[in-house]
Amino acid sequence: MELTQDKLRICLRVAFASATGLLISKLLNWNFGVFFTVYPMLLLGMIPVLNRFIALQFVASSLLTSLEIMILPSLLHHWPPAFTVVVFCLFLGRFLLMAKGPLMLFGASGCVSLSIMLHFSSYEHFSLTDMATMNITASVLSVALAYIGYAFLPNKEPLVMRAAPAKSNNVIRHQALLGAIVATLSFTVFQSVDLVDSLSAQVATVLILFPMSFMGAVESGRMRCIGTLLGCALGLLTQVFLYSHYHNLVLLSLSFWLCAMVFARWHVKEGVSGIGFAGLTTTGILFGQYISPEHDLVYSALYRMSSMTLAILVTLCCVYLVHKFLNLFPSTRYVIMPSGQP
Repeated sequence: MELTQDKLRICLRVAFASATGLLISKLLNWNFGVFFTVYPMLLLGMIPVLNRFIALQFVASSLLTSLEIMILPSLLHHWPPAFTVVVFCLFLGRFLLMAKGPLMLFGASGCVSLSIMLHFSSYEHFSLTDMATMNITASVLSVALAYIGYAFLPNKEPLVMRAAPAKSNNVIRHQALLGAIVATLSFTVFQSVDLVDSLSAQVATVLILFPMSFMGAVESGRMRCIGTLLGCALGLLTQVFLYSHYHNLVLLSLSFWLCAMVFARWHVKEGVSGIGFAGLTTTGILFGQYISPEHDLVYSALYRMSSMTLAILVTLCCVYLVHKFLNLFPSTRYVIMPSGQP
């Protein structure tokens, strides 16, 4: 796909917002830097336009998730079955919004932030209050940076959004239940096993569910594996380049900006959330969460590649089994219409 002026502007906006988020979080010594690098990518990379409705969806999703994470773990931590049922309902509501369409960003960003915060909340050394505060701060900052990006780099041509294809009720139910069941299974596994350094694998198990179909998940998983491998490789090259200069925020931010530009360009040329977007979020997680004097990025990158690949393979097996199970019932059967649309 040709890289037009407007597509180049998307790349520049994504790289600017993500790198600025990283710089601000490092300057102010804020925890959970992954929020400040990944959230701008979701807001500017998934949706090619920005308006009040989209901004409100993004911030409202963050507020709701922060409220949930402040209340639920303290109330239900000692009752794992009840906690699991509530988490299933939360994921089901978000995937239902994604399946229906108009509030897709609210559901998608909510799934990602809820997955990240549930992962962190299972470890006592992470403060729930600090996490919720940083989540809201990162969301508001991402919206502000997105508006600044659009102010200085507006689209030259008006963008016409394509209408979402019509879906039958049984397909909507199939997609929502498929996403919620598998996301809850992922939550259960990561709550049961000590995988504190496996944030990338946790997020990957949710991101590959966004196509909300078995074949879509298979293709998404394949592209996420490739994108993650490339993102980790570029992260390792950055480690060599920076060497011991992590304290130099100018070099760190410029390095991240270059990495983000490479994958943002790949992402817009693909036209879908494929290899480029996977590489983009990979670099966001590596720089936001791991790259510092206290962390060995080489180990983090290699561990991320292996854990993420295993997590995706297991998730795809679960998707297949749940897909087959839901197709046993007419009310949740995934039926392709004659026109080719579900």
